[in-house]
This record gives sequence, structure tokens and C-alpha cells, in this order.
Amino acid sequence: MIFGKAGFGGAVADFESAVTAQDAKRFRKAFGRLQETFGQAREPELLDGGPRLAAVLEQVPPGPRAVVAVLVGACVERGADAGRCAPAVLAGLRWALEQAAAFAEAWAATGGGAFPAPDDGEPGAEAVARTGLDPALGWWTLRSWESAAVSLLNDRTVRDGLDGRSGLLRPLAAVAEASGQAFTSLAYALRVLDDEPLVALHRPSRTGYLLRLSGIGDNFQLHTLLADALIGGGHVEGRAPAPQEAAVCRETPGQVETEGSFDLVAPGGEPVWNEGAPADIPVVDGVRLLVLDDPSCRRSWPAGRFFPGMRGDLLLERTLDPEEAERWYAHVCPVASSVREPAGAEGAAG
Repeated sequence: MIFGKAGFGGAVADFESAVTAQDAKRFRKAFGRLQETFGQAREPELLDGGPRLAAVLEQVPPGPRAVVAVLVGACVERGADAGRCAPAVLAGLRWALEQAAAFAEAWAATGGGAFPAPDDGEPGAEAVARTGLDPALGWWTLRSWESAAVSLLNDRTVRDGLDGRSGLLRPLAAVAEASGQAFTSLAYALRVLDDEPLVALHRPSRTGYLLRLSGIGDNFQLHTLLADALIGGGHVEGRAPAPQEAAVCRETPGQVETEGSFDLVAPGGEPVWNEGAPADIPVVDGVRLLVLDDPSCRRSWPAGRFFPGMRGDLLLERTLDPEEAERWYAHVCPVASSVREPAGAEGAAG
């Protein structure tokens, strides 16, 4: 076969043609060329190629479909329209999760044992015999779908348009529990909150604040931005992060060493760990409620973003008047639980 134009743009066109024609021989050649040319792709080819590959993704066989989804995600990371690419990638993720969950059930029902470790190849004969081809492919390709989906979920418009996150989180949790393997990046990306109100009560000063958070991947990032807004803003006493420490938690690339400024505590007195996510903060009367105590010990970590491609922000909307603050304090346990490091943690607790 004679291919069309050279480069990634030509490879995309050839791949589209082979997929549409359902020509297996042409598909194999076009699929290989697609991967070979991606590394040298120019920006216009990436901007055009991502949505075009997403448009034919559903027609690609399940095994190579995950690889193409990763290429779509890589195009998005380099500027392709995430909104146009997202529906096909997230539909593929949903399929992979459903099949991986079926794999876990079938694996347990046929004798259990250690889950096979997916590699760059195809599912082994034993896995297919015990669970079926599609469930095995779902498990085998799930890490690739995780990578592709997270690339898309970095974009706020994709997160805003995502319906039924629980429909993805439930099978993901079932697969993680059954396999003993964590899919932390995907789980955290699906739980990112945007335009989410947060009431923070600074117990040492008996004051309260209404804030609004978006795009914050974990509570390390939230912790630094809280200290920047409240201590850096002159509202409470304590250690304020340096400007660069806060900047890397918003959109500046890189990481900068920082120190904890608070103990983060739930209204019931339980620690809110930095290793967790803002979605872990309890909701009280429809609003997430967090208590800030003076730090019980010195904790440090590299300030930055859990998702380097996701812009994070925390805005202080207003200081609560004393009467309003006291109404929120009525929901809070009067004595904080002692804060202990989570088992196995080397970094900071909340």
C-alpha cells in the first residue's frame, strides 16, 4: 500500500481511512505508522489529529483502541480541543471499567489468585479462558485508559460536562478492591471539585471564612492555598507560604518545598489528611466545613499540583461575621482529636 502525506497528519489520515474501510491489513500498517510519527508531530498536526482520532475511536478494535486513546490524550496535553475529544475517550474508559469489573468477578469465580500484571502485550491464554476476551482486554488496557482520561480531565470544561461521575467511580473502586491495585490518578481526577464553596473555621482566632475552590487535586495543594489566602492575606496569624509556593499550587510549573501552617480537622474532630482530596471534607448544611488548628508539629512537603496540567485556585469570598461564624462552630466538636501521621506516611498529615 502507498501511504498519503508524510508525518503525523498523513498517518492520521491513513488511519482514519483504514478504520473506516475496516481493512485489517491497512489498519495494522496505519496503526504502527501513527505511533512512529507522533513524536515528530508539529503543533497543527496535533491540534487537528486529536479530534480526528477521537472521532473514529469507537470503531477501533478494543486492544489498540486504548493506545489510540492515549495518543488523543497526548494531543490534548499539547493543545488539542479537549471538549471535542472527551466524549469518545470517556466512553472508552467506561467500557474498560465495566469490562475490568467483569474480569475481577470472573477471576474470583474461577479460582482467584494473584491478578495478572498487564504489560504491553495482549492478555494471556489463561486470562482469556477464565474471564473471556473483552473482560481480559478491559483489565489489560485499564492503565492506558486511566492515562488518557486524566489528560482530558485536566480541562475544566471536560469536568463540567461530565455526568454521572459515580458511574465511573463505583466500578473503579470495585476493580481496585478486587485487584489490590490503586488507580489513584483516575480516582482523584474524577473527584476534583470546581466552583465548590468551603467554610474554613480558624479555631485559634475563633473566626470563619467562606472560600471557593476549583481544580485542586489533593489536600497538600489545598493546605498551601489556604495558608496563602488566610495567613498571607493577613486574616490570621501563622506561617504564610512564599509567593512561589502558592504559585506552583495554581498554575506555575514545578515544585517548591513548603511547611504546614495548620492541622486540618473535620467538624467531628477527625484529621483531614493532606494525602486525601478536598472531596473528603465533610459536608454540613450543604457546604464543606473544615476546621483549622495551629500545627501540632512541623511538617514539610514539596508544594505543587497533584495534576501538573490542571490549574488550581482557592478564592477567599468573605470573612464571616461573628454571629454567622458561631453558627458554624455549633457543628464542630469542641476539642480536636490528636493528629497522628497516617500509617506508612512520610509526608505531612493535615
